[in-house]
Amino acid sequence: MRLKNLFLSGLAGLSLFIGNNAQAQAFLPSFADLAERLMPSVVNISTTHGKADFAEETDIENHIETTVDSIFNAPQTNKVSLGSGFIISEDGYIITNNHVIDKADSISVTLSDNRVIEAQLIGRDAKTDIALIKIDGQLQLKPVSFGNSDKIRVGDWILAIGNPFGLGGSVTAGIVSAKSRDIETGPYDNFIQTDASINQGSSGGPMFNLDGEVIGVNTAIFSTNGGNMGIGFAIPVNLIDFVINQLKAHGKVDRGWIGIKMQPNSADISGSVGLDGNKGVIISEVPENSSAARAGIKAGDIILKFDGKETNNTRNLSRLVAETPIGKTAEVEIWRNSQKQAVKVLIEQMPEEPKQQKENILPLNDETETIENLSPAQMSDFGLGFSLSEINAVLADKYQLSEDTAGMIVTAVDANSDAAKKGIKTGDLITQIDKKPIIDGKDVANYVSEAILENRRPVLLQIKDGEQLHFVAVKLSDTKPQLKESK
Repeated sequence: MRLKNLFLSGLAGLSLFIGNNAQAQAFLPSFADLAERLMPSVVNISTTHGKADFAEETDIENHIETTVDSIFNAPQTNKVSLGSGFIISEDGYIITNNHVIDKADSISVTLSDNRVIEAQLIGRDAKTDIALIKIDGQLQLKPVSFGNSDKIRVGDWILAIGNPFGLGGSVTAGIVSAKSRDIETGPYDNFIQTDASINQGSSGGPMFNLDGEVIGVNTAIFSTNGGNMGIGFAIPVNLIDFVINQLKAHGKVDRGWIGIKMQPNSADISGSVGLDGNKGVIISEVPENSSAARAGIKAGDIILKFDGKETNNTRNLSRLVAETPIGKTAEVEIWRNSQKQAVKVLIEQMPEEPKQQKENILPLNDETETIENLSPAQMSDFGLGFSLSEINAVLADKYQLSEDTAGMIVTAVDANSDAAKKGIKTGDLITQIDKKPIIDGKDVANYVSEAILENRRPVLLQIKDGEQLHFVAVKLSDTKPQLKESK
């Protein structure tokens, strides 16, 4: 009897599963009509590369590798690369990824009806990985419609069409998994993440919403084996509109530039300067003779608005500056001395090869100490969670500092302190506290004492780590500020 009841329960469960599954399928969309309408707008792209290019090409980790060797039995002196693209105008303009056509000797486009047409490179932009090519416009082409990528939401259905592994006209569906992903491929990363299947050869293909509008350009995947693992990335179309217009007009992208270096804001930093909420972007360094310096912008300023638009992160501000017309004077709203101020800055042209920041991070070694290993007599942390020393000949030599370097050196860090959590380490040079310069330990003690009297608020530190300047707000410990005589 018990076995019979179990069997009947199992049948009931199976019936419930089948019923729920059928009900779920009834609510799932069919993409057939949409795919049939959109396929003529999507193209396959193949390129040939001379033999000299072989040594220069490298795989990019976690990105779509669009190269398929000898798929058309190409001669050994050439290399055939495959990718995707989509038609954006009746006169033959096509968008794809820069890495699809990079170093190409020739570019061929295969339309949905299998016609093959040679394409001309109009321009490309490595910073956004976008390229613009063109074919003959007398071909009755069907361009795509653009949507608004800012309006998509996590969980929305999307459709991807491309040329994976050379298998043209492939349609996959999924959802928007996340927005505003920074995968560290460039200064304007703001990717849409999706679980739609994207594979090698899909680079440059369109991502559509259910209205049949392009909302992204499929560009990259995260993979440990080279194949789809359910994590793909697309460039939002709202980011590429400026790029495409520039490529059409100039064959390259001319971007605005004011010369600042910046870092994200945090609640602790905002609290240390009397700013409500985690707003704006912190200016970490303003090079001399830059447009920002001439406008009076200083390190430590927090930019709240640029040209009337709020700046909520560094990528957003970078894009706003880049897309502002060169020669325009833009108004910048900053937070300084606990109040808003407005300054006007002239937008200059970004240098062709902007100076790259040097990765000169001082390595930690066996000599690195933490306060856990130090006795109280060795401490001079002033309540900051780390000890400081005035610069002497030994430290200057150890950390490669010039004789005229101003500030104090971090010589030990409490592993349990807020400073350690914020990434402060031995060898860091502390140049300012609360935007006031440090000459010696007396300055540090005075500045920390001021913060203690103001309800033990966090102090804002300007730190030089190698060649990098940045700001960190550090909460004070319960240690009473004390002054250690320099050796």
